[in-house]
Amino acid sequence: MHLEEKTKDSTIVYDGKIFKIKRDNALLEDGSTAVREFVVHYGGVCILPVNDDGTILLVKQYRYPLGKTTLEVPAGKLEKGEDHFEAGKRELLEETGTTSASFEYLGEIAPIPAYTTEIIHMYLAKGLTFSAPDPDDDEFLDVVRIPFEEALEMVLDGRITDSKTMIIIMKAALMNNPKQQKTKE
Repeated sequence: MHLEEKTKDSTIVYDGKIFKIKRDNALLEDGSTAVREFVVHYGGVCILPVNDDGTILLVKQYRYPLGKTTLEVPAGKLEKGEDHFEAGKRELLEETGTTSASFEYLGEIAPIPAYTTEIIHMYLAKGLTFSAPDPDDDEFLDVVRIPFEEALEMVLDGRITDSKTMIIIMKAALMNNPKQQKTKE
């Protein structure tokens, strides 16, 4: 049981539209108990759409909790049990009006493991075809096209602060760096 905790009992403190808040009593490895409060979130997906010319599509939208507009990759939350790949294709189309000929799975991130169950799945999308965006009724955003290198600079100098956007851009940059590529022998 080293570095593990077991749930003794659990209470839902809040049950909302996007997440739940739970309060658990957890049994620790030394036999004592501790209260663990956390957000239950079904996760999300984000997509880095890359054009043939090396530009990427990002979305500008107002984020109410922060009280400001952010620049982010297209993304969305998952419904309970929803397939993240299908959700990613849906979000790409809704937010940017784009479909993709190919998707590459880039893994997952746990943005705040200390107090939420949220996992975000990341995809790189290439071979883009464009139509009109069709965002959700309560979603207002602008699609912007930015050269990849400029977006990377924006991550490094703090103009892009959204964590999923920072991670997926940096991961894509490292994956495409010839010095990081493995050679076949």
